[in-house]
Amino acid sequence: MAELPPIVDLRQSATALRVQRGVMRMLREVYDMACYAEVPLRNGRRADVLGVGPKGEIWIVEIKSSLIDFQVDRKWPEYREFSDKFFFAKPPELDAAIFPESEGLIVADGHDGAILRNSPDTPLNPARRKALMLKLARMGADRIHLLMDPRPK
Repeated sequence: MAELPPIVDLRQSATALRVQRGVMRMLREVYDMACYAEVPLRNGRRADVLGVGPKGEIWIVEIKSSLIDFQVDRKWPEYREFSDKFFFAKPPELDAAIFPESEGLIVADGHDGAILRNSPDTPLNPARRKALMLKLARMGADRIHLLMDPRPK
């Protein structure tokens, strides 16, 4: 396997990391989004990928690397209150039919991704958007600092 990015926390499978890379590349290149991986949310959940668009729109992407991964994880409705759009992302070999038709769907590999089904718009509460944007700004700066100076606090 290729060298891992320095901010990977080793909880993700190799398949999930490939899907994450493709999703983030697609969001950046096609939608001009700044992307964050593994974002802790106020409700205790952790977004696999969170993208912030040029107008402040927030998309959350939940990566599912296998059928069993999807079947055992039912927390995904809890991401809606933290995003304007919610998507599942899957590797090419995983059957798209397992995902709810009511949700957005992305297919991705280690090179790029594509939206198979768009997500409905669910506008974020303005106060929550502000709090989340502040959290993302601080988290982004902290991650850069850790890459530049890996000494513990």
